Amino acid sequence: MNTSPEQRLRDLGLELPAVTAPRGNFRSYVVSGSMLYLSGKGAPLREDGPPVPKVGREVTVEQARIHARDVGLYLLAGIKDALGDLDRVTRVVKVFGMVNAHPDFTAHTEVINGCSDLFVAVLGERGEHARSAIGVGSLPKGFAVEIEAVVEFSPSAR
Repeated sequence: MNTSPEQRLRDLGLELPAVTAPRGNFRSYVVSGSMLYLSGKGAPLREDGPPVPKVGREVTVEQARIHARDVGLYLLAGIKDALGDLDRVTRVVKVFGMVNAHPDFTAHTEVINGCSDLFVAVLGERGEHARSAIGVGSLPKGFAVEIEAVVEFSPSAR
């Protein structure tokens, strides 16, 4: 892939969302050496109204997969905010995905693929990563999905 990650986003018809300040005493990301640690981000964000129903009961795998892709877009926006340029990413090292799932649900990996597939589509081989995908009984604000990531980066753009 010779095109930039930003160009690949445009080619996919996607736009990075604005990065918002965290609500609490923590940071959206922390840089340590050549590693970037991104705090968990959830979707869909629901300020009002009832929480999102459980994945595998009222929310389909495909709907949750789209939520995971949306979280991936936000994480890419966080990477750009932290590093100034997505070309500085040398490797997405680890992704940890949580799915607000019905107890009988077992397709967690298919849901988190929404984020993983996006990282590879935008970053190519640099987006391939180790990953965990688990089901949880609840997530903050009724999120259907929450994902965090660890990224290695170079001191300057590639």
